[in-house]
Amino acid sequence: MTAPRLRVAVLASGRGSNLQALIVARDAGALPVDFVVVGSDKTNAGALQLAKDAGIPTFTLKAKDFASRRDFDLELFRRLDASGAQVLVLAGFMRIIDGEALSPWVGRMINIHPSLLPKYRGLHTHQRALEAGDEEHGASVHYVTAELDGGPVIAQARISIRAGDDEAILAQRLLTFEHQLLPSVLKLIAEGRLALVAPNRVALDGKLLDAPLQLRHGSLVD
Repeated sequence: MTAPRLRVAVLASGRGSNLQALIVARDAGALPVDFVVVGSDKTNAGALQLAKDAGIPTFTLKAKDFASRRDFDLELFRRLDASGAQVLVLAGFMRIIDGEALSPWVGRMINIHPSLLPKYRGLHTHQRALEAGDEEHGASVHYVTAELDGGPVIAQARISIRAGDDEAILAQRLLTFEHQLLPSVLKLIAEGRLALVAPNRVALDGKLLDAPLQLRHGSLVD
């Protein structure tokens, strides 16, 4: 009998290129998941249209319709619970989430962030890497906790910073690797190989990782 596929929800605020990478991987048979819902805080988010085109249910919540950030987040997670999702992926969701609201999802919630965490939490990561004179840049997938971009890092993709790179060029070049990194991590979760182990460690196949997995030639290695 075929094992049930992992039920995944995705939150996104923008164009949804990482969501598209997940959908492509699923359609290619490389990602054994079912996307049960895509949510956004922006009615014009491109991710919503991508989801609709792929037959995935969507919803939108506007922060201005709620009295507080906490109220918004509690309703957000009520919707996610109702979807039956087992895992939540933040794919460019540009909001800080209330710690109480996300608490039940710790260990079942991942985010992709465009920096080599713990470097450059928050926004403007490409420009900050350039201004610091870094020789390399990258993206990280991490478990989400109440600490902004501070949860345990699962895996990273690294690229060299080239002479002549500006923020836009660097961001565009990194996207190619983000689109490999996120599906690769979600695949490990879907296969039951990856887990968050207290107090803030990542385990692969039951073995604690001493450092994040690294993307090499399209595959994750330790």
